[in-house]
Amino acid sequence: MRKFKKSGFIKNKSLNIVLRFTVSSLIVISFFYVAPIMINFAEKNFNNKEFTNNSKNILNNKLNKDNILEEESLVENNERDLLYDILEENNSEINLVRYTTTEIDSLFKEVDYNLKDVRVTKLVKPIDIGLLPKEIKNIENSKKRKEMFIKIVLPLIVKENNKIRIDRKRLFTILNKSSNSNIEKKWLEKKYKQYGVKKNDLSTLKIRMDEIPVSLAIAQAAKETGWGTSRFALKGNALFGQWTWSGEGLKPKNAEEGKDHKVMKFHSLQLSVRAYLRNLNTHPSYRNLRKARTELRSLKKPLDSLILSKHLDKYAETGSKYIEVLRKIIEQNNLTDFDEARLLPSSKDLESLI
Repeated sequence: MRKFKKSGFIKNKSLNIVLRFTVSSLIVISFFYVAPIMINFAEKNFNNKEFTNNSKNILNNKLNKDNILEEESLVENNERDLLYDILEENNSEINLVRYTTTEIDSLFKEVDYNLKDVRVTKLVKPIDIGLLPKEIKNIENSKKRKEMFIKIVLPLIVKENNKIRIDRKRLFTILNKSSNSNIEKKWLEKKYKQYGVKKNDLSTLKIRMDEIPVSLAIAQAAKETGWGTSRFALKGNALFGQWTWSGEGLKPKNAEEGKDHKVMKFHSLQLSVRAYLRNLNTHPSYRNLRKARTELRSLKKPLDSLILSKHLDKYAETGSKYIEVLRKIIEQNNLTDFDEARLLPSSKDLESLI
């Protein structure tokens, strides 16, 4: 009886083990079968892509293409749409004072503003000269005339680049948020309009909302105005010879028959700089410049004016010769010394930018 009971006990125990092993095996097999189905279901139904920031991936995909086809995503814009804020300020009724070269020179000395220091410290005095002095063309010494011109336009260019830098920083902040406030959405709508971009096309907006090297801007202003002596610069505050077909402007004296464009006229030099940056950042002719700039950004390299100037052959009718002139102006006057220049803050809001 003992042997029989012992034998039965062993059989029951063995059967128990087999059953447990079988059940465990079925559970494990079921888990590996059901788990992928459940994960797939969860991804489809609970993973909301709206809360994923793919801005960097979108930008990289755009750059990896042979061409950045940003123009495909554009809305139909005319001059008035792109420059609406500038044109509004152009109608300002505030009369700006036109100082003489002597008065401006005295002001520069009073605040100790000189280019030698700027080249070393990279800090620019926040001086806003609204109009060029008429006497600038009477300065016979070319070195002094160039220095006067650079000292006038340098703070204006740095100031406008600062504004773009602040906007760009805000754009990146918005891109890294899961949701945006109504104020942020309204701000984005404004920027889409200013940069001629379709609503929600953030990748193109990132490409367009960027700075232009200070040295390149100074060189173009010098070339277009003859270092501040042209009729367009003195009568229309036009530092970059920007054409217009709808805005207020000055008719070129030697314009070819059938061409009805004018050189855009501005209320101040500051607005001329702003319109110039907007032009390079939006016009289809400078798409390759923006592509080259974005590639420099992706490689974490500084914006090189000599590299970017290669893509300005369509800025003037002289094409490649125009680029050669710009390069000479940049190199002969050591304008790249100003590329890292920052405007001394007139308030604590700008201290973080230095």
